[in-house]
Amino acid sequence: MLGLIRWTFWITVWLIIAAFFHYTLPQVDIVRVTDTYEKRIDPGENRLFWAKADVGTDGTIANRDVFFIQTRRVGGDVMVYRNEDTGWGWPPYFKFDTSNLQAEAGDLKSAEANPRYVAIKHYGWRNEFLTIFPNAISVRAVDGPDASKGIPWLNIILLTLIAAVVYGIWVRWRRFRKARIDPTVEAIEDDLAEASGAVTSWFGSWRKKK
Repeated sequence: MLGLIRWTFWITVWLIIAAFFHYTLPQVDIVRVTDTYEKRIDPGENRLFWAKADVGTDGTIANRDVFFIQTRRVGGDVMVYRNEDTGWGWPPYFKFDTSNLQAEAGDLKSAEANPRYVAIKHYGWRNEFLTIFPNAISVRAVDGPDASKGIPWLNIILLTLIAAVVYGIWVRWRRFRKARIDPTVEAIEDDLAEASGAVTSWFGSWRKKK
């Protein structure tokens, strides 16, 4: 039972970590921009998945106008991106050019009869039930629907560094446990075994006397 609880705990922890990185790290989609628009948003229970107001504006207002970029993927699926500054907040993309990005996306709009494809770099998820959208970071024109998305060097380097740090901590923890904790636990177990043996011996001799 304890083993099942332990496995459930660690699986849950690693799933949360994986979800965090999948949401935060940048991804690239090859899409066709169909429209750009601005909409008044009143963040509610999904407030966590919206960025703050644009840098330099009043961030205390509950509702605000947010830019959106409507697209179609190569397979025909619709994908809608929000376009918000991240500023100095999290995730640390230091994005301050929301208006410029909206203008670039609007200039790259195309119809199905004469498509122009773009690569949109973004982070986040799209979920219709929670009404959350990935946040566009950059947009650039590409040659066609089969254009390369590029090698995600940032993701590779960052995940490699994190894996190295986690491995280093794990190795040092094992050494510390082997050198300090395991001997202490073994000594306590030996003392308890000796005490239990002494009690058993005393109880046996007491019964013989009776």
